[in-house]
Amino acid sequence: MVDRNLVNKLGLSKENLDRQVSEMFGEEDNEFLEKVLQKKVDSRLPGTILKGTIVSQIGNDVIVEVGLKSEGVVDAGEFDSPDQIEPGKEIDVLLEDTDSESGLILLSKRKADTIRGWETIINTKKEGDTVKGKVIRRIKGGLLVDIGVPVFLPASQVDIRKPGDISRFIGKEIESKILKIDVEGRNIVVSRRKLIEEERQSSKEKILAEIEVGQLRKGIVKNIADFGVFVDLGGLDGLLHISDLSWGRISHPSEVVGLDQEIECSVIGVDKANEKISLGLKQKTPSPWQNVEQRYPVGARVKGKVVNVMNYGVFVRLEDGIEGLVHISEMSWTKRLAHPGELVNLGDGIEVVVLNVNKEKQEISLGLKQTETNPWTIASKKYPIGTIVTARVRSVTNFGAFVEIEPGIDGMVHISDLSWTRKYSHPNEALQKGQEVKCIVLEVNEEKRRISLGIRQMNEDPWIRAIPEKYIPGHIIKGKVVKLTNFGAFVQLEPDLEGLLHISELADHKIDKPQDVVKVGDEIEVKILKVDTEARKIGLSLRRVRWAAEEQAAESGKQRKLAVTQSIAPDAGADYLAKPPEQTAEDKANGAEPGEPGKQEPEAADAGPGDADVK
Repeated sequence: MVDRNLVNKLGLSKENLDRQVSEMFGEEDNEFLEKVLQKKVDSRLPGTILKGTIVSQIGNDVIVEVGLKSEGVVDAGEFDSPDQIEPGKEIDVLLEDTDSESGLILLSKRKADTIRGWETIINTKKEGDTVKGKVIRRIKGGLLVDIGVPVFLPASQVDIRKPGDISRFIGKEIESKILKIDVEGRNIVVSRRKLIEEERQSSKEKILAEIEVGQLRKGIVKNIADFGVFVDLGGLDGLLHISDLSWGRISHPSEVVGLDQEIECSVIGVDKANEKISLGLKQKTPSPWQNVEQRYPVGARVKGKVVNVMNYGVFVRLEDGIEGLVHISEMSWTKRLAHPGELVNLGDGIEVVVLNVNKEKQEISLGLKQTETNPWTIASKKYPIGTIVTARVRSVTNFGAFVEIEPGIDGMVHISDLSWTRKYSHPNEALQKGQEVKCIVLEVNEEKRRISLGIRQMNEDPWIRAIPEKYIPGHIIKGKVVKLTNFGAFVQLEPDLEGLLHISELADHKIDKPQDVVKVGDEIEVKILKVDTEARKIGLSLRRVRWAAEEQAAESGKQRKLAVTQSIAPDAGADYLAKPPEQTAEDKANGAEPGEPGKQEPEAADAGPGDADVK
């Protein structure tokens, strides 16, 4: 700045002043002054990084002297810790604003550190170099790591395998490799996985050269899956399958090991060509299946705990590593279980009997019902043949009905044992589910666990006496047509008793269809032709009833004529009776001698078409 008043007092013109200044300062001096002036001007521009000294802290404001016309202010939150705020300490700050409303200069320490850090990284690091930093926070797609400047660590580059929740790395110091540096965008991408892979490669070759089946190796649990655990052996991962974690039953590997836990395993398999290692934890201890036959002999009663309930049975833990199966069929003598959960629950302590031991397959068959007396062993004594029992119908099938005599003891009533006289098409015509019936024991088979029962045997067989005594061949009785077939009609004589009216016995002339003569529901009179007690059949005839009616009418007419004759001429009547009757044309046709009655049709017992089935 030029003081014009001073120049005027000296009486120097502008030309003389410029000439004297030029003589006093050479070209080098002018260049130096130009640089100093430019630096002074630049230090006052926003965006410039300045050296400053901490003066004091007022509340959340840190006062910093930067050599300008007034002091600057830095937010205390830009310091990593309160200990860094020390009066007299020099720091780098970024000039943000020189025209603040409060009259103070606004400064930023964090931005200055970022710029300085970026310049340091650019000048000292390149892609592929290893850097160390602290994970600051989780951001979209990965983590933010402070290596002097914030850099991006993608989630896929955190570890050599899927790390699960990457938030567990926050606050940890990690090493990584620089994958990419974007100078213009001021962006750096790093990879921890790349560094681990390079370190593991050298260790992997060493492990593959040394590892053998049977060795004990220590490692770190790096990943837990449903099927097993991946263990880092120090350069090569080994798989510890869930079945090799414990001799006992486990639902998930996390019940035995935890993430990042150091464990010692036995090497049970090595595939060097494919770089695969199989590990076992339970193999470090002897198998509990050794000498299992001595500890659990067949027939022994043992106690255990229900550890799993399936549709087909329950698994019972007898000791660690030893489990047996109680099949649903071996759970109860008496109850019909749809699911084992109806009898036992998970965690129940129960007593069972050893039924079978298979050491090779590591299987033990157990029985629960064997701890109780089998009711079938005393069934024949409790229910001897001829015993009358009251039972409840449990189910009905095509061939009969199953009835429950007592819990666990069932019997069967065959369809043929329902009635002496009626033939049922299906048992449900006589019995319904849930119905209580009285039966008689016909047979007991303990080995097959069967009891045969009968309902009809509760009464005497009517075909022995009752039916033959009541239905005598030659008698005429009334009945009701209940069924028509192509060979005749079935006539109900009484409840559950039917006879067959054969088509040939419907009329004297030929009949094509029974319905041409009778209909279902017709009440008719029939003549008994035959009663077959062995075949249980009754043969009936309709046409012979008409013959009998005609014969009876003819006989009645003769008797009336005789009575009239006697009343008019007793003597003539006497002569008539003493004189044999003349032979009629019908008698001649039948070959009868004079005075001999006309021959009758063969009796019912001799007529084959009259045979009948009885339902």
